[in-house]
Amino acid sequence: MIALTPDEQRTFLAGAKTMTLASVDRHGYPHLVAMWFVVDPDGTVLMTTFAKSQKAVNLRRDPKCTLMVERGTSYDQLQGIMIRGRATLGTDVEETLDVLTRIHAKHGGEQPEGLRDILRTQARKRVTVRVTPERVASWDHTKLGGVY
Repeated sequence: MIALTPDEQRTFLAGAKTMTLASVDRHGYPHLVAMWFVVDPDGTVLMTTFAKSQKAVNLRRDPKCTLMVERGTSYDQLQGIMIRGRATLGTDVEETLDVLTRIHAKHGGEQPEGLRDILRTQARKRVTVRVTPERVASWDHTKLGGVY
């Protein structure tokens, strides 16, 4: 009854700036980090991170992860999406550069001459995190109409 439709999910994710990525550390604990991201038309979520970051280490060991985006300041306004999936880490610099460029554009960053060259320097140290959704849950409490 309160689930977001597939179109609502796409719109929600397109407007969201930050997503929480949960991986599992070597001790079995959740490791949560805020990530900037973009979504491909097929629903695949793309992010970048430093190749040696803890999240990259965790995802190489165990690719299972959970992503969450939420908003709302009161119960009747809560909306969110939780995506469970598996991550793959891509080391292709051009792919990572493309993802960085898309994320930069999503966040409204200036597009100065030579931006790709600037971002290429970052891309060389980073990997692309590609999360393929396996299960999606969503909620939109505004659909409850104030009745809980």
